Amino acid sequence: MVTVRSTTQKGYLVLISGILLIILFFEACKTKEEKIFPKNEDITLSVYASGLVKSKTQYQVYSSMTGILKEILVEEGGQVKKGQAIARLSDVTQKLNVENARAQEDYNSIFSNTEKIEQAKKEVELARIKLDNEKSLLKRQKELWADGIGSKNDLDNKILSLENAQTNFNASQLHLNDLEKQLKFLAQQSKRNAEISNATMNDYTIKSEVNGRLYSFTKNIGEMINTVNPIATIGDSNGFIVELEIDEFDISKITLGQKVILSMDSHKGDVDEAEVSKIEPLMKEKTRSFTIEANFIKQPTHLYPNLSVEGNIVIQIKKNTLTIPRNYLIDNSYVLIGKNKIKVVTGLMDYDKVEILKGISMSDEITKPLK
Repeated sequence: MVTVRSTTQKGYLVLISGILLIILFFEACKTKEEKIFPKNEDITLSVYASGLVKSKTQYQVYSSMTGILKEILVEEGGQVKKGQAIARLSDVTQKLNVENARAQEDYNSIFSNTEKIEQAKKEVELARIKLDNEKSLLKRQKELWADGIGSKNDLDNKILSLENAQTNFNASQLHLNDLEKQLKFLAQQSKRNAEISNATMNDYTIKSEVNGRLYSFTKNIGEMINTVNPIATIGDSNGFIVELEIDEFDISKITLGQKVILSMDSHKGDVDEAEVSKIEPLMKEKTRSFTIEANFIKQPTHLYPNLSVEGNIVIQIKKNTLTIPRNYLIDNSYVLIGKNKIKVVTGLMDYDKVEILKGISMSDEITKPLK
């Protein structure tokens, strides 16, 4: 029994020793120094951006009226022309409003109120006749008074009657003028209201603002449409652009015409090029970013709105310059040669490489620092 126990213990020791040796081997591999020589190659300074592919002239369609969706006139994916109707809202209530407005226009028209005007003119004419008659009577009374006929009271009464007649004439004339002005105003107002109601009928028909394709329609027949939420997306069916978001720290580096290197998840492995064509000058406060647009230099096939895209906007390219990998740089100012830290002067940096302006040459073997 003793011999068996001893053999077992030896086996455990051998096994543990083997495991330790394997661990030490891997650790030695891990700590093995990685060394390289600097290279002469091109280096590019760029700004990273992400965004979406957009159709040219792409916009969201809103209704200018609130109502129930009655008809959808174009299927998703269908071609549309500028001014073409794509949907209609129920306009029953508005039709009644138009009829009421037209009825009000007829009621308030000058033609419909001819009798009122004629009656007012007759009242003016009667008041004028009365005024002329009172003038004649007063003249006669003055002549009699001059001949010593009649009393002073009779003369005063004729003067008062004339004044009353003059007042009545002025009032009737004023009434006629006011009536004509009022009827003219009501007629014009009713006509404008009828025109507005009739024009509003067109707002119940939603039309495309551009030539292109109806990419999406977000509502179904019978649903309530308002003026706040978009109901469709329309854009160019052939031309596309890239819309990218730029951090506020990088926007000062961006200028029109800069090249953009693009990659899309929908086009795995492909690299496309574009040029910056527009820089929106207003920063978005929530994201602290700016929006720019870029035109494809050669537009790839099979593009759709809202495809995700990543881009690197080329700020500067330096040809045939001394570079090392960025992870060989210590504190952005030193490299390891043997066990010595050598100070270097750096230039351009991209995501992988850094340009070395001074401090080392292509013949210097540098060591990757341990993390």
